[in-house]
Amino acid sequence: MIKIAKYVMYDILRNRFVMLYTVFLLVVTLSMFSLDNDPGKATLSLLNIILLVVPLVSIIFTTIHFFNSYEFIELLLAQPVNRKTIFFAEFIAIAFALSCAFVIGVALPMLLINFTDSTLYLVLAGLLLTFVFVALAFGASVSTRDKAKAIGVTLLFWFYFTLIYDGLILYVIYSFSDYPLEKVTLALVSLNPIDLARIIILLKLDLSALMGYTGAFYKNFFGSSLGITYSLLLLVAWTLVPLILAMRKFVRKDI
Repeated sequence: MIKIAKYVMYDILRNRFVMLYTVFLLVVTLSMFSLDNDPGKATLSLLNIILLVVPLVSIIFTTIHFFNSYEFIELLLAQPVNRKTIFFAEFIAIAFALSCAFVIGVALPMLLINFTDSTLYLVLAGLLLTFVFVALAFGASVSTRDKAKAIGVTLLFWFYFTLIYDGLILYVIYSFSDYPLEKVTLALVSLNPIDLARIIILLKLDLSALMGYTGAFYKNFFGSSLGITYSLLLLVAWTLVPLILAMRKFVRKDI
Protein backbone atom coordinates (compact mmCIF):
# COMPACT_ATOMS: atom_id res chain seq x y z
CA MET A 1 0.00 0.00 0.00
CA ILE A 2 2.83 2.41 0.83
CA LYS A 3 4.44 1.96 -2.58
CA ILE A 4 1.16 2.65 -4.38
CA ALA A 5 0.43 5.65 -2.15
CA LYS A 6 3.91 7.10 -2.79
CA TYR A 7 3.54 6.75 -6.56
CA VAL A 8 0.10 8.40 -6.56
CA MET A 9 1.19 11.14 -4.18
CA TYR A 10 4.27 12.07 -6.22
CA ASP A 11 2.08 12.24 -9.31
CA ILE A 12 -0.40 14.52 -7.52
CA LEU A 13 2.28 16.82 -6.09
CA ARG A 14 3.51 17.46 -9.64
CA ASN A 15 -0.01 18.43 -10.68
CA ARG A 16 -0.29 22.11 -11.65
CA PHE A 17 -3.63 22.45 -9.94
CA VAL A 18 -2.18 21.39 -6.58
CA MET A 19 0.69 23.85 -7.08
CA LEU A 20 -1.77 26.65 -7.87
CA TYR A 21 -3.85 25.67 -4.83
CA THR A 22 -0.76 25.93 -2.63
CA VAL A 23 0.23 29.30 -4.07
CA PHE A 24 -3.33 30.60 -3.71
CA LEU A 25 -3.48 29.64 -0.02
CA LEU A 26 -0.05 31.15 0.59
CA VAL A 27 -0.95 34.45 -1.11
CA VAL A 28 -4.27 34.68 0.74
CA THR A 29 -2.69 33.92 4.11
CA LEU A 30 0.08 36.48 3.70
CA SER A 31 -2.40 39.05 2.37
CA MET A 32 -4.75 38.66 5.35
CA PHE A 33 -1.96 39.30 7.86
CA SER A 34 -0.37 42.11 5.86
CA LEU A 35 -3.64 44.01 5.34
CA ASP A 36 -4.81 43.80 8.95
CA ASN A 37 -2.66 44.61 11.97
CA ASP A 38 -5.02 42.73 14.29
CA PRO A 39 -4.04 39.01 14.20
CA GLY A 40 -7.46 37.99 15.50
CA LYS A 41 -9.33 39.73 12.67
CA ALA A 42 -6.86 38.37 10.13
CA THR A 43 -7.38 34.84 11.46
CA LEU A 44 -11.17 35.30 11.31
CA SER A 45 -11.00 36.53 7.71
CA LEU A 46 -8.75 33.64 6.77
CA LEU A 47 -11.13 31.23 8.51
CA ASN A 48 -14.04 32.34 6.32
CA ILE A 49 -11.98 31.73 3.18
CA ILE A 50 -10.68 28.36 4.37
CA LEU A 51 -14.16 27.10 5.24
CA LEU A 52 -15.23 27.73 1.64
CA VAL A 53 -12.11 26.95 -0.39
CA VAL A 54 -10.64 23.90 1.37
CA PRO A 55 -13.81 21.75 1.21
CA LEU A 56 -14.52 22.80 -2.39
CA VAL A 57 -11.00 22.08 -3.67
CA SER A 58 -10.72 18.83 -1.71
CA ILE A 59 -14.00 17.40 -2.93
CA ILE A 60 -13.70 18.48 -6.58
CA PHE A 61 -10.02 17.58 -7.02
CA THR A 62 -10.51 14.15 -5.43
CA THR A 63 -13.45 13.34 -7.71
CA ILE A 64 -11.65 14.42 -10.87
CA HIS A 65 -8.45 12.61 -9.90
CA PHE A 66 -10.34 9.40 -9.09
CA PHE A 67 -11.95 9.25 -12.52
CA ASN A 68 -8.75 10.29 -14.30
CA SER A 69 -6.99 7.41 -12.51
CA TYR A 70 -9.57 4.82 -13.54
CA GLU A 71 -7.25 3.08 -15.99
CA PHE A 72 -4.47 2.96 -13.39
CA ILE A 73 -6.90 1.50 -10.83
CA GLU A 74 -8.06 -1.11 -13.36
CA LEU A 75 -4.41 -2.02 -14.00
CA LEU A 76 -3.82 -2.50 -10.28
CA LEU A 77 -6.96 -4.59 -9.94
CA ALA A 78 -5.60 -6.93 -12.62
CA GLN A 79 -2.64 -7.58 -10.33
CA PRO A 80 -2.69 -9.71 -7.17
CA VAL A 81 -3.37 -6.66 -5.02
CA ASN A 82 -6.14 -6.44 -2.45
CA ARG A 83 -8.89 -3.95 -3.32
CA LYS A 84 -8.79 -2.42 0.15
CA THR A 85 -5.08 -1.78 -0.30
CA ILE A 86 -5.70 0.07 -3.58
CA PHE A 87 -8.56 2.08 -2.10
CA PHE A 88 -6.72 3.22 1.02
CA ALA A 89 -3.54 3.92 -0.95
CA GLU A 90 -5.49 6.28 -3.22
CA PHE A 91 -7.16 7.96 -0.25
CA ILE A 92 -3.95 8.42 1.73
CA ALA A 93 -2.11 9.79 -1.30
CA ILE A 94 -4.77 12.36 -2.20
CA ALA A 95 -5.48 13.44 1.38
CA PHE A 96 -1.77 13.72 2.21
CA ALA A 97 -0.98 15.69 -0.96
CA LEU A 98 -3.78 18.20 -0.33
CA SER A 99 -2.75 18.40 3.33
CA CYS A 100 0.81 19.25 2.26
CA ALA A 101 -0.57 22.06 0.11
CA PHE A 102 -2.56 23.34 3.10
CA VAL A 103 0.42 23.13 5.45
CA ILE A 104 2.70 25.03 3.05
CA GLY A 105 0.06 27.59 2.09
CA VAL A 106 -1.57 28.23 5.48
CA ALA A 107 -0.02 26.42 8.42
CA LEU A 108 3.64 27.41 8.05
CA PRO A 109 3.09 31.16 7.43
CA MET A 110 0.46 31.35 10.19
CA LEU A 111 2.65 29.59 12.72
CA LEU A 112 5.55 31.90 11.84
CA ILE A 113 3.50 35.11 11.87
CA ASN A 114 0.96 34.48 14.61
CA PHE A 115 1.64 31.46 16.82
CA THR A 116 -1.40 31.13 19.14
CA ASP A 117 -3.87 28.49 20.27
CA SER A 118 -6.43 29.74 17.74
CA THR A 119 -3.82 29.36 14.98
CA LEU A 120 -3.14 25.76 15.94
CA TYR A 121 -6.85 24.92 16.00
CA LEU A 122 -7.38 26.66 12.66
CA VAL A 123 -4.63 24.52 11.11
CA LEU A 124 -6.00 21.36 12.69
CA ALA A 125 -9.54 22.18 11.55
CA GLY A 126 -8.34 22.82 8.00
CA LEU A 127 -6.50 19.49 7.88
CA LEU A 128 -9.49 17.59 9.26
CA LEU A 129 -11.83 19.27 6.76
CA THR A 130 -9.49 18.19 3.99
CA PHE A 131 -9.74 14.56 5.08
CA VAL A 132 -13.52 14.80 5.59
CA PHE A 133 -14.25 16.10 2.10
CA VAL A 134 -11.77 13.77 0.42
CA ALA A 135 -13.66 10.90 2.09
CA LEU A 136 -17.02 12.32 0.93
CA ALA A 137 -15.64 12.65 -2.60
CA PHE A 138 -14.58 8.99 -2.57
CA GLY A 139 -18.09 8.05 -1.48
CA ALA A 140 -19.61 9.89 -4.43
CA SER A 141 -17.00 8.65 -6.91
CA VAL A 142 -17.31 4.94 -6.19
CA SER A 143 -21.10 5.12 -6.39
CA THR A 144 -21.23 5.86 -10.12
CA ARG A 145 -19.26 5.46 -13.33
CA ASP A 146 -20.49 8.83 -14.61
CA LYS A 147 -17.87 11.50 -13.93
CA ALA A 148 -20.29 14.41 -14.46
CA LYS A 149 -22.82 12.87 -12.09
CA ALA A 150 -20.15 12.33 -9.43
CA ILE A 151 -18.99 15.96 -9.71
CA GLY A 152 -22.60 17.09 -9.45
CA VAL A 153 -23.10 15.07 -6.27
CA THR A 154 -19.90 16.41 -4.70
CA LEU A 155 -20.88 19.99 -5.54
CA LEU A 156 -24.25 19.31 -3.92
CA PHE A 157 -22.40 18.13 -0.79
CA TRP A 158 -20.43 21.38 -0.76
CA PHE A 159 -23.49 23.60 -1.29
CA TYR A 160 -25.38 21.71 1.37
CA PHE A 161 -22.74 21.93 4.08
CA THR A 162 -21.60 25.52 3.34
CA LEU A 163 -24.87 27.26 2.45
CA ILE A 164 -28.06 25.20 2.66
CA TYR A 165 -27.49 23.62 6.07
CA ASP A 166 -27.02 26.95 7.85
CA GLY A 167 -30.27 28.16 6.34
CA LEU A 168 -32.08 25.08 7.66
CA ILE A 169 -30.68 25.67 11.15
CA LEU A 170 -31.80 29.31 11.08
CA TYR A 171 -35.27 28.19 9.99
CA VAL A 172 -35.49 25.77 12.92
CA ILE A 173 -34.27 28.41 15.38
CA TYR A 174 -36.75 31.07 14.25
CA SER A 175 -39.65 28.62 13.93
CA PHE A 176 -39.19 27.26 17.45
CA SER A 177 -37.72 30.35 19.13
CA ASP A 178 -40.12 30.00 22.09
CA TYR A 179 -38.46 26.73 23.12
CA PRO A 180 -35.01 26.07 24.59
CA LEU A 181 -33.01 25.04 21.55
CA GLU A 182 -29.44 25.04 22.81
CA LYS A 183 -29.07 21.26 22.95
CA VAL A 184 -31.07 20.78 19.75
CA THR A 185 -28.88 23.28 17.93
CA LEU A 186 -25.79 21.53 19.29
CA ALA A 187 -27.04 18.26 17.81
CA LEU A 188 -27.77 19.96 14.47
CA VAL A 189 -24.33 21.58 14.36
CA SER A 190 -22.76 18.18 15.03
CA LEU A 191 -24.17 17.03 11.69
CA ASN A 192 -22.12 19.61 9.77
CA PRO A 193 -18.29 19.32 9.83
CA ILE A 194 -17.84 22.89 8.54
CA ASP A 195 -19.92 24.30 11.41
CA LEU A 196 -17.92 22.26 13.91
CA ALA A 197 -14.67 23.73 12.61
CA ARG A 198 -16.12 27.26 12.56
CA ILE A 199 -17.40 27.08 16.15
CA ILE A 200 -14.08 25.87 17.55
CA ILE A 201 -12.16 28.75 15.98
CA LEU A 202 -14.75 31.42 16.87
CA LEU A 203 -14.68 30.33 20.50
CA LYS A 204 -10.88 30.25 20.54
CA LEU A 205 -10.97 33.84 19.23
CA ASP A 206 -13.53 34.68 21.95
CA LEU A 207 -16.12 35.70 19.35
CA SER A 208 -19.03 33.63 20.62
CA ALA A 209 -21.22 36.76 20.47
CA LEU A 210 -21.24 36.37 16.69
CA MET A 211 -23.12 33.09 17.13
CA GLY A 212 -26.30 34.62 18.60
CA TYR A 213 -28.08 33.68 21.78
CA THR A 214 -26.67 30.15 21.77
CA GLY A 215 -23.13 31.53 21.92
CA ALA A 216 -22.90 31.28 25.70
CA PHE A 217 -23.98 27.65 25.64
CA TYR A 218 -21.44 26.83 22.92
CA LYS A 219 -18.74 28.66 24.85
CA ASN A 220 -19.43 26.65 27.99
CA PHE A 221 -19.39 23.37 26.07
CA PHE A 222 -17.02 23.79 23.14
CA GLY A 223 -14.75 26.08 25.12
CA SER A 224 -14.02 23.30 27.56
CA SER A 225 -11.59 20.49 26.92
CA LEU A 226 -14.57 18.11 26.70
CA GLY A 227 -16.20 20.24 24.02
CA ILE A 228 -13.04 20.51 21.94
CA THR A 229 -12.44 16.76 22.21
CA TYR A 230 -16.07 16.12 21.24
CA SER A 231 -15.76 18.35 18.16
CA LEU A 232 -12.46 16.86 17.02
CA LEU A 233 -13.74 13.31 17.47
CA LEU A 234 -16.83 14.17 15.43
CA LEU A 235 -14.64 15.53 12.63
CA VAL A 236 -12.67 12.27 12.71
CA ALA A 237 -15.97 10.34 12.58
CA TRP A 238 -17.02 12.47 9.60
CA THR A 239 -13.91 11.12 7.87
CA LEU A 240 -14.13 7.48 8.91
CA VAL A 241 -17.83 6.83 8.31
CA PRO A 242 -17.97 7.99 4.65
CA LEU A 243 -14.58 6.39 4.02
CA ILE A 244 -15.63 2.98 5.35
CA LEU A 245 -18.89 3.10 3.39
CA ALA A 246 -17.00 4.05 0.23
CA MET A 247 -14.46 1.29 0.81
CA ARG A 248 -17.20 -1.34 1.11
CA LYS A 249 -18.80 -0.06 -2.08
CA PHE A 250 -15.44 -0.12 -3.88
CA VAL A 251 -14.69 -3.70 -2.77
CA ARG A 252 -18.03 -4.96 -4.10
CA LYS A 253 -18.09 -2.80 -7.25
CA ASP A 254 -17.64 -4.36 -10.67
CA ILE A 255 -14.94 -2.19 -12.31
